[in-house]
Order: sequence, then C-alpha cells, then structure tokens
Amino acid sequence: MKALKWILGIVAVLVVVFLAGSLLIDPRYRVERSTVVNAPPAKIYPLIAAPKEWVRWTVWNEREPGMKTTFSGPPSGQGAKWEWEGKDGKGNMEFTAAEPDKSITYRLGFVEMNMFSTGALTLTPQGNNTRVSWTNEGDMGRNPMMRWFAPFMDKMMGPDFEGGLAKLKALAEKP
Repeated sequence: MKALKWILGIVAVLVVVFLAGSLLIDPRYRVERSTVVNAPPAKIYPLIAAPKEWVRWTVWNEREPGMKTTFSGPPSGQGAKWEWEGKDGKGNMEFTAAEPDKSITYRLGFVEMNMFSTGALTLTPQGNNTRVSWTNEGDMGRNPMMRWFAPFMDKMMGPDFEGGLAKLKALAEKP
C-alpha cells in the first residue's frame, strides 16, 4: 500500500510538472523556407494559385496516395479550396488572398485536432530568377498537450516545405 501511494505521488507530481510546463511554452509557431527558382513569377504563380496544382508539388500527397481529395470554389486564386481525408485524418485549405504573380495566402485547418494556421507563398523577382518563400504560422492555444508541439513545429513542417519547394522548383524550371 505504501508503494502504491508513492507511485501515485510521483504520477501526480509529473502531471503537475507537465501542466505547469505547458503554461511556460509559447503556443505560437512560425515555419519559413525559401528557394530560388530559375523562372519568372508568371510561370510559378499558376502552380501555387490553384489547389489542383498543389497536388503535383507538395510532398503531403506522396505519403498517402489513396487520400481522398475534393476541390471547391474557383479553380485558382482567392476562394479556391481543397479538402482531404485519409488515414491520418481530415484537413482543408482555402486561399484567402491572391496577388497574381506575387503571392497566395491561405488558411489551413485540421478540424479533428482543432488546429488552424495561416500561411503564404510569396514570389520575389531576383533578376531572371524568383525567390519563392513559404511561411506558415499558428497558435496551439490553451491545450497543454498541443502546446508541447509548438517548439517542434519548425522541425516537423520544415522538411515538408523543403521537399515541396524542391518539387515546385523542378516543375517551374521545366522548359
């Protein structure tokens, strides 16, 4: 009985440390990656402004080839949407703003986890090339478990951004 009380005491202390520690963690995160593409913004923009094109260059679709994807709204630009459902859950993205040959801004949601973020792809001309910058930022909110993920979001999402940008670069640089 004494051992059980001791174990329960340790578990209680660990729970308190976990909860208190989560309050010290900044729930906000930001992920950013960029690459230089040997193509003008006008060639890259159609690839980032249409959700159906994202399927060609993001690495997310490679992980689950059987993922169910649906598109709605206009085919590209502001208001274009896509939703997906797979073994890892459901998600959606809507383009909230679009500046032709300059940028696309989006809202990304993972409903089951009550996790939403905003992001953008920005095209900056650099001579005959274009710098493509991809950002995503969000707030993990008050959920103590989700807050523990915030410091690791760059390491979790960054490789996906790098892989996607590499594929986007290859597509845009095709003659």
